[in-house]
Amino acid sequence: MRLWGRATAARRRMLCLWLLLLGFALVTLALSDLFNRDKSQSHQNPGPPRRPLQRFSSPMDLEVIVDSRDPALELGVDLAPLKSLQEDQLLFVPSTQGTKSPPQKKGSYKVLLPGANKDITAPAPPTHGEMGKAVQLHLEGSEREAELAAVLKYGFNEVVSERISQHRRLPETRHPGCLGEQYSESLPSASVVICFHDEAWSTLLRTVHSVLDTAAKQHLQEVLLVDDLSQHGHLKTVLSEYVSHLDRVRLIRSTKRLGVGGCRTLGAARAAGEVLVFMDSHCECQKGWLEPLLERVAQDRTKVVSPIMDVIDWQTFQYNATQWPVRGVFDWRLDFHWELNLPLQDKDPDSAVQPLRTPALGGGVVAIDRHFFQSVGAYDPGMLLWGAEQIELSIRVWSCGGSMEVVPCSRVAHLDHHHLPYVFPDQELLQRNKIRIADTWMDAYRKIFYRRDTLAHFIRQSESPNITERLRLKRSLGCRNFHWYLTAVYPQLYIPQDRPALSGELYNVGAGSCADYPRGQGPQGGPMNIAPCSGTGSQHCDLNLEGEVRWGAMGHLCLDAKGERVVLSPCPTHGPTTSSGLQWKFIKLSGQLVHQHSQLCLEAVMEGGHTQSSTREVDTHTNTGGLFLRACTHHPRQQWHFEQLVAPKGA
Repeated sequence: MRLWGRATAARRRMLCLWLLLLGFALVTLALSDLFNRDKSQSHQNPGPPRRPLQRFSSPMDLEVIVDSRDPALELGVDLAPLKSLQEDQLLFVPSTQGTKSPPQKKGSYKVLLPGANKDITAPAPPTHGEMGKAVQLHLEGSEREAELAAVLKYGFNEVVSERISQHRRLPETRHPGCLGEQYSESLPSASVVICFHDEAWSTLLRTVHSVLDTAAKQHLQEVLLVDDLSQHGHLKTVLSEYVSHLDRVRLIRSTKRLGVGGCRTLGAARAAGEVLVFMDSHCECQKGWLEPLLERVAQDRTKVVSPIMDVIDWQTFQYNATQWPVRGVFDWRLDFHWELNLPLQDKDPDSAVQPLRTPALGGGVVAIDRHFFQSVGAYDPGMLLWGAEQIELSIRVWSCGGSMEVVPCSRVAHLDHHHLPYVFPDQELLQRNKIRIADTWMDAYRKIFYRRDTLAHFIRQSESPNITERLRLKRSLGCRNFHWYLTAVYPQLYIPQDRPALSGELYNVGAGSCADYPRGQGPQGGPMNIAPCSGTGSQHCDLNLEGEVRWGAMGHLCLDAKGERVVLSPCPTHGPTTSSGLQWKFIKLSGQLVHQHSQLCLEAVMEGGHTQSSTREVDTHTNTGGLFLRACTHHPRQQWHFEQLVAPKGA
């Protein structure tokens, strides 16, 4: 009996176990059927993708996605694949500002990084560094290695940037007279257009918050973030989530790589403000920066204005104020420069707060009336990626009825990039942009450009830019020619004479190298050197009728002598030189270049080489290479040739 009872109990336990398993299977089947039914209904009536904090209201709240197939937006060259958008599925995140649905708490919200296996909680807005930890690459090794990796990636020290508050205030550097300036109460509204492509998280968001923190709400219509097909993951869903919690900020995404000009034109087409303020994605604004710009545009809708552009150091992120006065200029290689330490002709104390006419403006921050921008031709849609688009706009605005100014009571700091690792991805793209400018706007003066940029010359020899539409625009607007621009707007730009056999690279027979001015010695001149001939036009010089040997693409430095050493010094700013120290004579028969004041000859000395003595017939050793004045002999190191690399035809 006892054995039979035990067997019965065992059978009962086994039966209970089977019943439990059967019940679990039935529940599983029911849940599976319910899930499949929901999935089928969802397929038939698709709704929005499910992600943390997805709240959809009206379509107007969604970020704008611009399809590259839209023929109206054929503004640039398709240089990047569309798959980068598909990787993140480009989730549309609405703005919760101004909607009836309760917004998320200001304290924090969740974001899901692409490819990550866990949620990351980030503040909104984040304290400095926290969001950066979520979206930056996890750099291995020491802190120094991380900083180096950041510099190589972005062209600046992103590690330092992550430690800085997104709401940092810049020190007050405006002239005291600016603090008492009164502006109209009916200033036009502004749309700030910030284009970005693979920008670092910290610098992009610091730019946005700087605008929001410093611009008066009654004047700031909106901030338009225009994504130019960024590849970095943190600029996709993470950015969409973040922007959805910012008031007056809209995010526009292009499915096509447009470049600076096309991207800004796209933002302008979507803007609602009366004045467009184009701003780079790595800027910080001073308090009161917007009103002075709007005031000048309101007074004359054809004015294009810029603040004083202060500098943020790429390595330390230290703020450096730019000294007034300053203006934008460019040289004959069509490279832009900010020209500092200008002598103000007007000694009136008010000149410190009065806008200054400028031949050109940089692209960092530019304010322009929206209707004037469209009527004058926006940005040239044929310009590729970035580079020289600000010079093209400057020449066109001046030539076609507008003007440009730097407004000293407005200040915005721009992050300077480290130029060695942060180089232009394709130098030929930049040259093609410059070719468009030269052929469209420079008329016969374009030959000066081509003689100083041989790469552009050879590209132009093999292909011609399609500038038909821009030439038609130029005619329809009644634009003035480049001679007018040089005479009325930029008379300070020296016009080279480029006479045959007296211009080009200054080649030395004995050294087999060319006269050279090392980069980085500054715009005020310094010792000349001897270096291998570049063949690019960067060593171009011009012996003019006044006996000056003008150096470089700007032509504002002249060959001079300090003792025996030959240096570059600033050329006279008005009229021909009266100093015999800056006058030279070239003897074609012997190839000697004679310094008129000393009657000594220019001689090339290689570093650690020998130089011909002026008092003895033997050579003496010198450790310093460069160009020196020596007694004239027939030594090969005193024989020079001006080698003109190109001679463009039809110009």
